[in-house]
Amino acid sequence: MTPAELSRTVLRSVRGAVAERELSVAVPERIVVRPAPRPGCGEYASNVALQLAGQAGLPAREVAEILRRRLAGSAGIARVEIAGPGFLNFHLGAGATAGLVADVLARGARYGEPEPGAQGPGRAAGPARYAGEWARARERVAGEVMARLGRGAAASGDAAEDAKGDDGGLAGLVARLGADEARWVLLKPAAADPVRVPERPVQREDNARFRVQYAYARARAMVRNAGELGFGGEPGDVVGDDVPAAAGSPGLVPPADATPGHVPPSDPPSEPMPGAPHPALQALETCLATYPAAVAAARWRWAPDRIVRHLEATAEAYLRWQEVFPPLPVGERKPSAVHRARVALAEAAGTVLRNGLHLLGISAPDHV
Repeated sequence: MTPAELSRTVLRSVRGAVAERELSVAVPERIVVRPAPRPGCGEYASNVALQLAGQAGLPAREVAEILRRRLAGSAGIARVEIAGPGFLNFHLGAGATAGLVADVLARGARYGEPEPGAQGPGRAAGPARYAGEWARARERVAGEVMARLGRGAAASGDAAEDAKGDDGGLAGLVARLGADEARWVLLKPAAADPVRVPERPVQREDNARFRVQYAYARARAMVRNAGELGFGGEPGDVVGDDVPAAAGSPGLVPPADATPGHVPPSDPPSEPMPGAPHPALQALETCLATYPAAVAAARWRWAPDRIVRHLEATAEAYLRWQEVFPPLPVGERKPSAVHRARVALAEAAGTVLRNGLHLLGISAPDHV
């Protein structure tokens, strides 16, 4: 179940509660869910009950209980818990990983692509205003990204300046750093932040752009190597007896406000539950599931930096997951259903990384 599907399921529960007069509120246009704040709190959380409590004239926990009862037994949801003052924590059912992976692989290059006529909250932001030495170059590369997202022309700015070849120093920066690094350093900062240009590009893992490309190449290598061993990926359960018990924090995940219009709640106080997803798996699932929301936010807010940050998070999550959940059998072990499921998840992670790099106009090499 993706965040969008879960959001629609919760919205239906609100509509049902209003229709049957359990709640007297205006039905919101959409429900925002976010990745759970830590392991054991489920996969996702929402503060919808707190948002509706004032209109309903009821305590938020009472609103949450009304919605929890309606959500019990919903397809794809194992259980719903109420935490703190009225947060809803969602534990997804068995097969949630397989369903997500199948969705990513089925859509392929179209995963994360904006739906035709998709709208965001409020009024769409216009072209970002950049300042400083690299303003013109940033306008050009950001304009190209927005064009791929269906917003505006391939480059913004004054046509007369374009005719004179004024690229704001972009050509020189490309000659100095290479096309991929030049685009990355221009697109990474938010509009109000300065550009930090390195002396020269460094092809090692402490370079965020290289690390994203490296993570993609590693994911592709897993798929190739599995093929050489005579098996392919198949969505399924990736948890096997070779994975240690879950412990620690979920690691790096995308910004909580990656979803347009998100109002981040405070962390719901809840203790980890037995059988909670491993943090490495939960972090990667979150990155894959929230990629479409990150793209939508970038499109609606004219903020390609959101895609950059999401790719960084996805690369970190994938490389950590691969360490904990080795996709290929070791030694004399034969490929199992678990290995096929892990290869499929690796392929899905590579799909998200490739799609994001393509949107930014940056190469996704199979070998680095």
